[in-house]
Amino acid sequence: MTLEEVIGSNSTEKKMETVSQALEELLVAAQKQDCLTVGVYESAKLMNVDPDSVVLCVLATDEEDEGDIALQIHFTLLQAFCCDNDINILRVSGMRRLAQLLEDDVTDGNGNEPRDLHCILVTNPPVQPLQCQALQDVGSFCEESRCRNQWVPSLELTAR
Repeated sequence: MTLEEVIGSNSTEKKMETVSQALEELLVAAQKQDCLTVGVYESAKLMNVDPDSVVLCVLATDEEDEGDIALQIHFTLLQAFCCDNDINILRVSGMRRLAQLLEDDVTDGNGNEPRDLHCILVTNPPVQPLQCQALQDVGSFCEESRCRNQWVPSLELTAR
């Protein structure tokens, strides 16, 4: 391994960590401002009705979800829609961390199933737009990834 490869990999890891933190901040801030749509079906409905308000689509899976063909088909359709409508997309692993961030319990005391965290949309309504540096940071990361022909960048959220 050359020195450039070592330095490059360290800066890439730091960049990914920074973007992961920005994504976490963005999701928490968007949830507080009621700018999150959670769930594959709920997200598809919103994008059909108001795609202009969507600024980020987070597609989340863990290793056990990789074999879920139906979920992968939904992801493919959502990604195509996002590409057609210039919506930033991120693939994220770390469902447990997402549940922690969004304070979504795995078990519900009422016997209800937990929310489907596989697809999360961040909206930015024109009336009260999100004023969040994290949104700009994540958007810049997505744009840089597209410039490198990585249309759907991936991040890993680690449980804390």
